[in-house]
Amino acid sequence: MSRHFDQTNFNQLCDRLAAMDADLHGIINRYGYPPIWSRPNTFESLVHIILEQQVSLASALSALNKLKEKIPEISPARVLLLTDEELKACYFSRQKTLYVKHLAGFIVSGELSLDELALLPDDEVRSRMTAIKGIGNWTVDIYLIFILHRADIFPIGDLAAVSALRKVKNLPGSATREDILSITEIWKPYRTLATMLLWNFYLEERKSGNKKARI
Repeated sequence: MSRHFDQTNFNQLCDRLAAMDADLHGIINRYGYPPIWSRPNTFESLVHIILEQQVSLASALSALNKLKEKIPEISPARVLLLTDEELKACYFSRQKTLYVKHLAGFIVSGELSLDELALLPDDEVRSRMTAIKGIGNWTVDIYLIFILHRADIFPIGDLAAVSALRKVKNLPGSATREDILSITEIWKPYRTLATMLLWNFYLEERKSGNKKARI
């Protein structure tokens, strides 16, 4: 059975991790608890995650907002009615146009049910979603974290989380993917909460760096 987190247990789970790991304890001491990043279990949320693949969050949000101007309700059926040129005008690349339309087709045909995914264990969610073109492990990880609030996910493909972990743990440049994953093992079964602490560290450190640059 997959573990979940919500507003009622979030801080408590962060404290449990802090008791296990002095570096995570240090993040909380310095920056407090992270926000509970969350999105509804909708097609629009999945489109947003696909748009975030390998681009800045600002660029992805810009494309999503442009699409909302075109179709205020972002549903699979309405997206499938749009031409590739119309999606290109909403800042969708050719590749992401293909991915989003492919996902929309799976949902319209009934091959994928977002309501059903919410009831499945993590591994089954991953298996079903990665069968869809354009949805890889990073996309599934973000879906499990932001939307289904699963508690034990570490997105190894997430540059911000990995960068923060390397800095917090003072890892050498030669540290491998396996080295990083071995560190995350001690955070089980709450690796998602550790990820959110790392994201918060990453964002706060960037803010601090920007302030110093302006001084």
